[in-house]
Amino acid sequence: MSAEQRIWIKSPLFVFAPDQSQPVTGLVINKGKIETLLFNHDAPESPCDEVFDASGLVILPGLINTHHHFYQTLTRAWAPVVNEPLFPWLKTLYPVWARLTPDALHLATQVAMAELLLSGCTTAADHHYLFPQGLDNAIDVQVDVVRQLGMRAMLTRGSMSLGEKDGGLPPQHTVQTGEAIIRDSERLISQYHEREAGAQIQIALAPCSPFSVTREIMQESAQLAKREDVRLHTHLAETLDEEDFCLQTFGMRTVDYLESVGWLNDRTWLAHGIHFNEEEIARLGAAGTGICHCPVSNMRLASGICPTLDLIEAGAPIGLGVDGSASNDASNMMYEARQALYLQRLKYGAEKITPEVVLRWATEGSASVLGRTDIGAIAEGMQADLAMFSLDDIRFSGSHDPLAALILCGAEKAEHVMVGGQWRVSHGQINGLDLPALLARHRTAASKLIAG
Repeated sequence: MSAEQRIWIKSPLFVFAPDQSQPVTGLVINKGKIETLLFNHDAPESPCDEVFDASGLVILPGLINTHHHFYQTLTRAWAPVVNEPLFPWLKTLYPVWARLTPDALHLATQVAMAELLLSGCTTAADHHYLFPQGLDNAIDVQVDVVRQLGMRAMLTRGSMSLGEKDGGLPPQHTVQTGEAIIRDSERLISQYHEREAGAQIQIALAPCSPFSVTREIMQESAQLAKREDVRLHTHLAETLDEEDFCLQTFGMRTVDYLESVGWLNDRTWLAHGIHFNEEEIARLGAAGTGICHCPVSNMRLASGICPTLDLIEAGAPIGLGVDGSASNDASNMMYEARQALYLQRLKYGAEKITPEVVLRWATEGSASVLGRTDIGAIAEGMQADLAMFSLDDIRFSGSHDPLAALILCGAEKAEHVMVGGQWRVSHGQINGLDLPALLARHRTAASKLIAG
């Protein structure tokens, strides 16, 4: 993904760097990495191939989305589930999602990733667990889109193996055998997982949830992940219904179940993580298990509030995720950060939840959740993944603190986005993508999926 050009990003309005004691007044990008931070309006010591005038722009590290379901862009704001909590919401949508085709998934993934990219997101983790007949190569479809758009992705090979007849939530025709799941997981790791710094595509293993997979596939996934040194991901402690399911089905609470199947470790990150008690929070922190906070989805489904600061204090890394576009109805990381600020202030107060805090969750925190040390911060030697925002819009008029303005005034679209030193968004447009044509095809696919 590296670009060979040496680029001087000159005179930004503000740079969100780890050390704010001395304002950064310029960046030098070389071979896809941040080569030098400049201060005091100094010029680079050696010539650059490109000089980019960043005056008036606020520069953030590329945002990192740690939980999504790309395919759900096809079922946004669907009337039958607009006012439903998680379990009935899922039961109503499962039969619709089971009609997903490779072409529809390709379009859905393009739209989800394009929307993320336009919001300043440069790395996204997707949790894809639907493999109906004819969609065996779902992750391969997503790989094609990642390469087309030039983003980074952690593509998780999800699964459902516990159908209704065996006490699970999904309809029987949406589940797979454990053998098929493990075989495809091994193939995907071998074929696509990149391990070096600057990796574009990585694979993780992601049995969907306690109410949709067997204990056996959880255990086998944990063993395979350890053997292949890849990460583990699942939904956990999202709702009280899920807690009741675990108590009735396994005779234990969610974190006890997680430990019983070999998942309570620092290889694992969990989506949602709302309903934990103090003892469970301490155990998650001690294990270094990551949590992806999904504020919009949690509010939309009335699931609850993730205890972020308690988890961080215990030692668990926290990142942000937009969750699926059928429970968020957007794929926008700046919008997500803003909602995280407001929701978490209800729990912890204004003094503790600042714009800087939520932006660190969306960058450094999310990188840590995904096990990456090469992205998520503007520092020398890091990958040149950058999101640049203009404050020219009417919503920012009269604002004074440029970083706070992004969150409080509601920045939702980046002006320029760079991934690995390459410009992927320029002047608010994705380079090389005919977005109107894509949206026309996507809307047609969405209508067809709902119609059946």
